[in-house]
Amino acid sequence: MNNLKKNKLIDSAFKTVGMLFTLLGIIVLAILLYNIIKVGYTRINWDFLTSLPSRRASKAGIYTAIVGTLDLMLLTVIFAIPVGVGAGIYLEEYAKKSRFSRLLEINIANLAGVPSIIYGLLGLGIFVRFFGFGGSILSGALTMSLLILPIIIVATRESIKAVSPSLKEASFALGASKWQTIQRVIIPSSFGGILTGIILSLSRAIGETAPLIVVGAMAYVPFIPHSLFDTFSVLPMQIFTWTTRPQDGFAIAAAGAIIILLAITFIMNGIAVYFRNKWQNKLQ
Repeated sequence: MNNLKKNKLIDSAFKTVGMLFTLLGIIVLAILLYNIIKVGYTRINWDFLTSLPSRRASKAGIYTAIVGTLDLMLLTVIFAIPVGVGAGIYLEEYAKKSRFSRLLEINIANLAGVPSIIYGLLGLGIFVRFFGFGGSILSGALTMSLLILPIIIVATRESIKAVSPSLKEASFALGASKWQTIQRVIIPSSFGGILTGIILSLSRAIGETAPLIVVGAMAYVPFIPHSLFDTFSVLPMQIFTWTTRPQDGFAIAAAGAIIILLAITFIMNGIAVYFRNKWQNKLQ
């Protein structure tokens, strides 16, 4: 009985400490957001969104950074989603359980926690130098695809694992093949979790700066990219550059760009929640 009471007290203490740290984190985040919005909202207008970068803070805009960010995310989606989802399906449904497959699964899970700068160095060595793509938007997209691939693979596998085995057995009992079961039962049932993992991985990628600096993203690009081999800039890179400038005007511009970046991230997460709930309601 004494041990039971001690365990309850310990659990209660951990819960209390956890709640306090969570509350503290929320307060700190709220203060940061308040300060950013207070400083940056005055800078947000149509000219700020449609103007090119400038060495004058009052004329500096984020048009090329927004276009570069959206292009980069679109290419990353095209490269990463088919490979990531396909790899997750293969590892969970087709790969034989062996030492090699277990080692592969462990390494994929570990890759999800590798610092992003390592992926930047990998992209620099493979895409920029070996394949000769240079500091282009193609190099950036391929590097970001490597960054989010482990997250998509893990999310896909976990979503497939959550599908009830009875659904698979019922499909096989009705004469469906392996691929028909995956296509018509497993993927529809796990689509909400897969989509959530994809959007969350893109939300991480959209805020990354270090790997893009390594592969050659530019701080000042006075034009929007028209091909896969053009140089580019993105919002995190633009924010990083402005925050290093001594003029107060660039600090205000950086705060405005942070608000835009947060808005894009919140919209992406909102879309993920909407489609996940819609798909789950459809299946019920």
